[in-house]
Amino acid sequence: MSLLKKSFTIGNHRTSISLEPEFWDALEIKANEQDVSLSKLVLKIDNEKPKDYNNLASYIRIWVLKKIG
Repeated sequence: MSLLKKSFTIGNHRTSISLEPEFWDALEIKANEQDVSLSKLVLKIDNEKPKDYNNLASYIRIWVLKKIG
């Protein structure tokens, strides 16, 4: 399965995140439920990410699993 890469501005810097299409779909659903853009949801998730957790893409996967589980 291939990854999809999307770019976002988080804080004052641009970053790219590569995730499986199913995770992007789940994030879109959660963004719609919260009535926020995908970019704002990614920023929110990044702000919730523990400081010792360096990989945002991995944390997004964990976040999605917690929200749908």
